[in-house]
Amino acid sequence: VTICFVVLDQSANVFHRKFTFNPKEGIDNPALVISDDTEPDVHPRMCVLKREEGQGFGFYLSKDAGCRGHVVRQVEPWSSAELGGLKKGDRILEVNEDFVDDKEHSTASGLKLYLLVLSAQDYEFVVSEGRDLMSLASAYRPIEGCSRPRLCYITKEPGSGLGLSIIPIEGERGRYHLSPVTDGPAERAGVQNGDRLIWINGAMISALSYAALSKMVKKCEDHVTVLVIDSRSEVCYNRMGIPIIPAFAKTHNLPYRPKTLHLTQGPQGYGFLLRQEKLRSGRIAHVLREIDPCSPAETAGMEDGELVLAVNGEQVEDAEHEAVVSKIRQSGQQVTLTTISVPGRDYYTQLGISPLLFYEDHTPKREQFPNPPPPHQEVHQNPPHPRLCVLHKEGAGFGFNLGCVQNKPGTYIGQVMMGSAGERAGLCERDVVVEVNGQNVEEEYFDEVVRLIKEGGTPLSLLVMEGLGYEKLRNARQPVSSGLSLCSNKLRLAHTHTCIL
Repeated sequence: VTICFVVLDQSANVFHRKFTFNPKEGIDNPALVISDDTEPDVHPRMCVLKREEGQGFGFYLSKDAGCRGHVVRQVEPWSSAELGGLKKGDRILEVNEDFVDDKEHSTASGLKLYLLVLSAQDYEFVVSEGRDLMSLASAYRPIEGCSRPRLCYITKEPGSGLGLSIIPIEGERGRYHLSPVTDGPAERAGVQNGDRLIWINGAMISALSYAALSKMVKKCEDHVTVLVIDSRSEVCYNRMGIPIIPAFAKTHNLPYRPKTLHLTQGPQGYGFLLRQEKLRSGRIAHVLREIDPCSPAETAGMEDGELVLAVNGEQVEDAEHEAVVSKIRQSGQQVTLTTISVPGRDYYTQLGISPLLFYEDHTPKREQFPNPPPPHQEVHQNPPHPRLCVLHKEGAGFGFNLGCVQNKPGTYIGQVMMGSAGERAGLCERDVVVEVNGQNVEEEYFDEVVRLIKEGGTPLSLLVMEGLGYEKLRNARQPVSSGLSLCSNKLRLAHTHTCIL
């Protein structure tokens, strides 16, 4: 090891020569300490939060504009969050093993929540050092070669039952390994010989005696759901201090799964009714009803009585009904719904976990956080202004849909066909139509605007304005027509008129 010192002699204003120090010959200066420069050790924490039905987790998040990260601003005393180890100022990296630091919103449902967090100090250090937060979160998980736990649904069969033996581990209370019958129900459901039993029907095994466990299994009617892990991976998880929980599990043979419905609005809307109903279990749910034949809803696979879990990937089970309706309306011409049957929701409720934990179908990706503007730099936004679009009619027409709210004045641009005359002229979805061939139509009804367009011939001149900008401009002068607000107290999402032009 070579250590070089450079000493400045202030009286002579010269530098003394460097010298070489050999640590094997001893240290003359006891104040001299040789140490390696290492990065401070940063450890994320796993916080497991459990709540009762109808209660919250007891913490509040905030997202500062232009900044990364989800900050825990308040933790209520004696709440699930405080008991789970969550602290004020923590930054949330993952929710149920889903990395959320670079997402605009983070949502989760269910009676349990698994949060991977960093303290405020550690988070600021990692960001200042330019380290990758996603890699840091991934490093918290088991090392390569360790398998994830498995959530297995086992159905009893006549004559063989579950096809599974539960054997206590000698000298270790609350620990059991499994021995499935070859090609029996348990083995086909994903249970392997020697697996450790962690969890059964929502109950942790560590607190159960063998007699209580046997009694629980015998009470199972025709099926049981177990969380298992192989012995080697269990050691790996325990060594790293990672809880073995359903949120980290692979699933085998689960009887119910959420499904995705991608809907594109047709001439009569989406074609379904959304109702708020109280289920037999006592849960208040958003239920899909009255699906119109041959509608976009029916074509997408919607079934009467299904429950809405999420809208465009955002969990809405706990949202107010009008807020759910508003989210669907604000999606415009397309919306993605995540749904599940009532028996499916009851199944996950009994297990105490959210069906969205195992939702693997595609949902729209969320935008990443915008980069914050440089200090002292003002962000200038162009004021809203109308646009004149001139369209030349083609074989397929002008290539856009004109829409309005039933029995209200005012019209807007619905869907604009790709490659059409409308797209090339600059029309955008939700543009408000202000003039048709120079004639103001802000207070005209749908049928009159359609007549003016059809009789106007080609080229067609439309003066349009982006919807939000139009409302801001109108608010500065006079109240906006209610026909342009696109908000109705009715629940049916199929009562806007549209016309293909």
